[in-house]
Amino acid sequence: MPSTALAPPDHWRHNHLGHWLRLSLERFDARVMALMAQHPGVSLGLSNLAARSQLAAAHWHISRHLPPEGARLTALAQRAGMSKQAMGTLVTQCEAWGMVQREPDPHDARARRVCFTATGRAWLAAYADSVAQAETELRHAVGAEVATVVALGLEAYSAA
Repeated sequence: MPSTALAPPDHWRHNHLGHWLRLSLERFDARVMALMAQHPGVSLGLSNLAARSQLAAAHWHISRHLPPEGARLTALAQRAGMSKQAMGTLVTQCEAWGMVQREPDPHDARARRVCFTATGRAWLAAYADSVAQAETELRHAVGAEVATVVALGLEAYSAA
């Protein structure tokens, strides 16, 4: 970290690990979104939404947290660290875009599960490809050794 000897007293607000992590995540997610917009496996409608930045960071929660077999809304919200109401809004938007659908829960007739549609499964596969590509680009930009150390450090920190 740079020396703070001659830095203004509030220098720390924009020069700390949390700040760099946030900026890095924004850059990484923007790159994944750009790759998704061009991915041949993404439906034209979703590709268009991605290209116009109409998918917010919150929409990634569906891609990151909905298991392939589906989940109840409450469980999905818990995995994403969101309220049930906020997740419900995201699911409704993703339903309108054809990514997910709500189905009866086979274990409880009163409950419904959120499941990927065929379009959603194609989106998820494209998401996996795009994340791998963005990670490869990151490794190339900072070097394989640095990327490995960062990944190991972040994994250890998040597990603590």
